[in-house]
Amino acid sequence: QVQLVESGGGVVQAGDSLRLTCAASRRTNSIYTMAWFRQAPGKEREFVASMSWITGTTYHAASVKGRFTVSRDIAKNTVYLQMNNLKPEDTAVYYCATASTPGIYNAWGQGTQVTVSS
Repeated sequence: QVQLVESGGGVVQAGDSLRLTCAASRRTNSIYTMAWFRQAPGKEREFVASMSWITGTTYHAASVKGRFTVSRDIAKNTVYLQMNNLKPEDTAVYYCATASTPGIYNAWGQGTQVTVSS
């Protein structure tokens, strides 16, 4: 099973930008989708963005559309989440996940904390 390692989180102010990185431990021939989720304190984990590894088709949650952009580097087995104009409500632990079957995420990273102060 592929292992995922996230990085790039931190503490920023509202309006700032961050780029999260998720590196897969091996070639991703069996991966259908790579995605980002987040979980804020006291809340359920929610979908943020995803990208089809083969076609590059992307989806973004309504709450981040226009501010966040998911992208990938196939040669590096890496997916990114560029987060612009961050808001305090974006504060959460961000997780990278992969699905080998559409909609079924079976590999998760350890998470990276993003904290946005007002």
